[in-house]
This record gives sequence, structure tokens and C-alpha cells, in this order.
Amino acid sequence: MEFKNKDYWALILGGSSGFGLATAKKLSSMGMNVCVVHRDRKGSMAKIEEEFNDIKKTGVKFLPLNTNALTPEGREEVMNKLKEAMGSQGRVRLVLHSIAFGNLKLIAPLNEKKGIDKAREALAAKLGISKDDLAKAVNELFEQGIPEMFTVADYPPYQSDMLAEDEDVANTIYSMGTNLLTWVQDVFTRKLFAADARVIGLTSEGNTIAWRGYAAVSAAKVAMEAVSRSIAVEFAPHGIRSNIIQAGVTDTPALRLIPGSTHMRATTVLRNPMGRLTETSDVAAFIALMCTDEAGWVNGDIIRVDGGEHISG
Repeated sequence: MEFKNKDYWALILGGSSGFGLATAKKLSSMGMNVCVVHRDRKGSMAKIEEEFNDIKKTGVKFLPLNTNALTPEGREEVMNKLKEAMGSQGRVRLVLHSIAFGNLKLIAPLNEKKGIDKAREALAAKLGISKDDLAKAVNELFEQGIPEMFTVADYPPYQSDMLAEDEDVANTIYSMGTNLLTWVQDVFTRKLFAADARVIGLTSEGNTIAWRGYAAVSAAKVAMEAVSRSIAVEFAPHGIRSNIIQAGVTDTPALRLIPGSTHMRATTVLRNPMGRLTETSDVAAFIALMCTDEAGWVNGDIIRVDGGEHISG
């Protein structure tokens, strides 16, 4: 499938890795022009440039901007350069908010349970080996990718000495939540949206499930969902549809920052009826579908793209 309108642009906030990069690649392969906003250090740019070269090879117009999407100055820079790159006919078909800049601190000191020690002692005694040798073997197998070992592997490491404070939570809610509205209003004010446009944000199952260290991000995701619903209602008369995609657990750089993510990946593989993690390409393909004319009647929803993960016990 290919987009016939060659004046369409995707504005992807947070597009140098994960869902944002995968979506940029997918949409460019379908003929949509792409502006990727990212914030990366010089040392990591060599690998990122390799990824961007794949987008350039598709022949679409491509505008990568390494700037801070969370400041008025950064947003001003993006708007000005995007408008220039689009020309008089270009219009934004999609705004994808994929910024992963949040706080992952605990909100209370961790009181670890010692059930794992009892399990290891019982199993070691049954096998006639030391508990330390058993623990070493279990951890090695777990690290090698055998998810079934998670119940007797070491607990995930958590930092209990620095807890999340009000400022941490507030900054995360803006960066990964309400910032979506800031961008939509700016694009709209500058009259850069297409007559039929899409706004998409990303959430996770952490919107309803409490993961340790995820409190600030959870609050941000719920805030984004609320903002998206309001965008869906108030911007609908202007041809803008707004939806949230709830992806399954996906092995992205953002996931790896979450405390306990190794255990999260392991339990998800066992839980997901498809027997694997969600991949960024799964989500990117669905976002591309949401950009088609046929998806124009979907508005104000939270759509799960997880292979059935959320319904599997």
C-alpha cells in the first residue's frame, strides 16, 4: 500500500529509536514524508544516522531535527523548519507522540520479600546441591533467555535511596502526557494540519497496573489518554482524529530503563498467547493503517496492539 497524496507529512516526536523510528521507516516506505524530532548526544549519532539512511533511501522528503521537543524554543525551531521543508502544499497528516523522557523512581522504599530464598533452599535440598550453586545456575539460564526461570531468579534491582518527588512526577506528566496537546495546538495554530489528520499517542498497560518505579510515567500515560479524548472531541470539527495506542510489552530502549524490565519481558513471553513480545514493527504497521482514509472514523479511542496480551491471564 502507498499513500497517493505526496504532500502528506508525519511529524514524529521521539523518532530515533523504538516505536517512533519504526513508524518513520514504515510510513516512508509507503510514500509519506517524515519529520523526526529527537534528542540524542553526538556519540550516539553514528548508529542513528545509519537508521535514518534507510528512510532517505525510500525517496521521500526527510527532515531529522536533533532538538529538545519539550521546550518552547525547540518547538519553535521544529515548526519553522518543518514549514519550510513542506512548502506551500505540504500538510501534516500525522502527529505521533513517542517521547520517552520520564522519571522511573520508586515512590516508597522497597521491602523485598524473601519467598525466593525458601524456594531456592527447598529446590537445592531436593537436588542435593548448594543454594548458591543453584542460584548461579538459575540466574545464568534466566539471563540466557529462558523466561520460565523468573520465579527463582534474583529479584530485579531497585533503588530505594532516591524516591520520586513532586517535581519528578510533574515533569514526567508534561513530557510524556500533556505535551501532546501543546504540539497539537501549535501545529493547528500554524495551519499545518491536513484537512484529514491523525494524532496518535502511546500508552502501556502501566496505565491501570502498578509497576514498581512506574508511578510518574503511569500518571503521564493516563493524562495523555485524557488529553487525547478532549482533542478527539474539540478538534474533530477541524478534521483531526485523536487516538491512543496501547502497545504490548516491547523490547525498546525505553523499556530497558524500567526497573524490573527483564522480569517483565520474561513474564510477557509466557503470558502472551502469541508466545512472544510485541515488536516495534507490529505497532508501526498499525499506526500506518490508522493513517489511511479507511481509518477516518476511528476517534477518541484507546486501541490495544499487543497480540492479545491484555486478555491473557
